[in-house]
Amino acid sequence: MSSTEVGRQVNEFLTSRRARVTPEQVGLPGGSNRRVPGLRRTEVAMLAGVSVEYYSKLERGNLSGASDSVIAALADALRLDNTERVHLFDLARTAAGSPARTRRRSAVKSVRPAMQWALDSITTGPAFVRNGRMDVLAENALFRGMYWDAYQLPDRPVNLARLTFLYPEISRRVLPNWEYSADTNVAILRTEAGRNPHDRDLQDLVGELGTRSDEFRVRWGAHNVRHHANGEKHFRHPVVGDLHMSYEAMEPMDDSGLNFLIYAAEPGSPTEEALRLLAGWVADQEQPVLRD
Repeated sequence: MSSTEVGRQVNEFLTSRRARVTPEQVGLPGGSNRRVPGLRRTEVAMLAGVSVEYYSKLERGNLSGASDSVIAALADALRLDNTERVHLFDLARTAAGSPARTRRRSAVKSVRPAMQWALDSITTGPAFVRNGRMDVLAENALFRGMYWDAYQLPDRPVNLARLTFLYPEISRRVLPNWEYSADTNVAILRTEAGRNPHDRDLQDLVGELGTRSDEFRVRWGAHNVRHHANGEKHFRHPVVGDLHMSYEAMEPMDDSGLNFLIYAAEPGSPTEEALRLLAGWVADQEQPVLRD
């Protein structure tokens, strides 16, 4: 990523976060005659304890030379959450040309056999491993069953962001809350772009999606970031119906950058029974054809 591009990312991120914070949220007087949404630059500078000139320089994209304490004060002034705070520090280190950033490897593209064995041992809920680009690197049978139509496409590895935006007829069928899932996919990619700005494959994916999908392009411009740690998700399968599940995501200790994610149904719920039916259905679909 060039210094110009980094500067643009910084500018758009800080501008969008400043526009989101109201004066009332930080104890400042509001009023109806304000020309900009959210806070003025002078107000952010005051809250962060820096001069207006210096904050204006930072917002123009020049984070090079800014100390960690200044970045932290800026994050506090803009009321950034933990994920946004980490993202801002990532942008600052990239702007400073940190060797740790330039040496970061590209996203992992495969998993160890033992990780696939671990996935296969999970038989009551869908489970998969992905990298920061949203490539599904390994999965169990229930996950393949849940995304069955996606696995009939020739694309490998299955990429959840590409599926969401380039195959909406499939993704909208599987994901009743498509808008939320689309927002989450883009926020995860935006987080990864800040953490790993020199990943050429990630840049190519973002370029492809931005060129081919208006839905993606609008969301990418919002500069929202997110860590996918836990929560609830609703799927709809054409054979077994609605699946309401909780998920937990973990990062394998020896594989930084991977996400090991497991879905689970509440014991005794209709979804638990639906998953049992789905397991049988997938087994039938994947059973080898016997030849005479």
